[in-house]
Amino acid sequence: MKDNVLADKSLDFAVEVLKIVKELQGKNEYIISNQICKSGTSIGANISEAQYAQSKADFINKLQISLKEASETRYWLLLLIKSGFAEKEKCFDLLNNCNEIISLLTASINTAKKNQ
Repeated sequence: MKDNVLADKSLDFAVEVLKIVKELQGKNEYIISNQICKSGTSIGANISEAQYAQSKADFINKLQISLKEASETRYWLLLLIKSGFAEKEKCFDLLNNCNEIISLLTASINTAKKNQ
């Protein structure tokens, strides 16, 4: 199978999001944990869908949805950091990974648009 850095990073990111969700739910924090679980795992799901897009426009659309979900996830991570609900070091690591995924998605979308 062909290497896909973005797909691999988003899958690894989703695993780490699930770990922090488990930690949050162990502290009976369900609202933010549910939100970050949905957005953080949706990033990779949409990237995976993009790999089987029906057209270039569909491919770009799926990546743009991933970008929106990554942006939302970044918001929830910043909220966790500011509120102190989760371990800051874990959140900062996740935030750095999220920012990297956002950069990769932005570059991929821009490249796909140029080649459209």
